[in-house]
Formats: sequence, structure tokens, C-alpha cells
Amino acid sequence: MAEPTQRRAETRQRILEAAGRLFREHGIDGVGVDAVMKEAGLTHGGFYFHFGSKEALAAEVSQSLLERAAKTWDEISRSGDRHAALERIVRYYLDPERVASAHCCPLTTLGPDVARRSTSRKAVGGALRGMLDALTRCLPGRKRQRALTALSTMVGAVVLARLADDPALAEAFLDAAADSVLPAGRAFNHTASEVEQEQV
Repeated sequence: MAEPTQRRAETRQRILEAAGRLFREHGIDGVGVDAVMKEAGLTHGGFYFHFGSKEALAAEVSQSLLERAAKTWDEISRSGDRHAALERIVRYYLDPERVASAHCCPLTTLGPDVARRSTSRKAVGGALRGMLDALTRCLPGRKRQRALTALSTMVGAVVLARLADDPALAEAFLDAAADSVLPAGRAFNHTASEVEQEQV
């Protein structure tokens, strides 16, 4: 008997969420279909009813995670105060506790695995452009080049912070990125706990 449409959609979402958690923590290549289905509380046999392959799942997970971030950035960037919007995005993105967690930006947790998969790269292209568009709206002069530089700086700082074995060095990378992206005098002058915890 065919699975009802609503139940099928809910099951598919469970698989996506389980895969998202595992992929971010262990990498796409470090997780098999069995582990994903176990995490979702499902049997292995049901996987191919929802996804044609693990590669199809990886592409959809990558796209979903980045589109969520891009949507949040877009909403923040359209607020009345673009300086406050930029600070909100940057402060949350570079928050040390978040950077050290598995909930860190998917660009940094999944980036190397996605880069090796043409299907996944195509899937995340729109979200990447959306993140750049949001930064462009917030940055002084609203120039695309500044947004490219800002996103590159932030992602690079998060990668280096996650690699550092010294918490002080990790935080220094994050502070340096904030100093570079935010206007003078605005870099991390409040605690990160003041920022609403969107899934950026």
C-alpha cells in the first residue's frame, strides 16, 4: 500500500534532518545510508523510496541548510537599520560557541565534501548568491565586491577557528574577521547572547 502523501513528506523530512545532523558532525563521506536511517528511526529499506541515492540526499541537505541561512540573512538585511543588520549577521555567524558546535555554518562543516560533488555544488549556488545579496544590502556602499570580501573573510575565519587547538587563537581569528567586516567601533561591543538565535 502506498504511503500517504503527508506521511511520506514527514518521513522524508525526518531523513533530511537526520542526515543534516550527521553530515555536519561527521562529514558527508563519513556517514552511510544505514547511519542516516538509524538516526531518523527508520529502516534502511525505506531510504530509496524517498531518495534515488546518497548523492541526491547530500545535495538536498546541503541546499536546504544553506537556503535556511540565506533566508534568515535576507530577512535581517531588509530591516530598517542596515548597520544593525550587518552587526546582527556577523555577530551570530562568528559567535565562538556556535562556531565550535556541530550547528556551525554548513559552508564550513560541509564545504569540502560539497566541493567534490558537482550535484551538490549546483544545488547550493542559489543560496550562496542569496547570502551575498543580503551582505551587499547591509554593507556600506552596497558594493558586491565588499560582500564577496566579507563572506570570504567570515567563512575563512570560522574554518581557521575550528582548526585551532587553542581557544584564544580561535577567538582571535573570529575577532579579526569581525573587525574587518564591521564598521570601526562596532566589532563585538556586545555579548553574543544578545543576538536572537536564528539558524544562520
